[in-house]
Amino acid sequence: QVQLVESGGGLVQAGGSLRLSCAASGRTFGSYAMGWFRQAPGKEREFVAAISWNGGNTYYAESVKGRFAIFRDNAKNTVHLQMNSLIPEDTAVYYCAARIGTIVGVTPNEYDYWGQGTQVTVSS
Repeated sequence: QVQLVESGGGLVQAGGSLRLSCAASGRTFGSYAMGWFRQAPGKEREFVAAISWNGGNTYYAESVKGRFAIFRDNAKNTVHLQMNSLIPEDTAVYYCAARIGTIVGVTPNEYDYWGQGTQVTVSS
């Protein structure tokens, strides 16, 4: 029903910035809460940020507060993750996820659709 495609990942030096984007298919994007998760090698997928259906509420993992920002444009069926002051610990595959409903979740099993991920690598 919903397809998600991430883009914007790459290799950056510590202290740099990246902006990830997620393009969604479908006619009802505005009815879904959206989230970003990440997964590093050997680790579980972890919550990064989420945004409610209308953008009125955002939530961030403690590890990224003050550095990352999530925002969405329902008219363009996109959600973005602006990442600033990147550190090597941010290195991971970043996934865009959609949740049926209007409020956010902070665990992977609360989301119904997933993109393929985009690699973010932060060098020292």
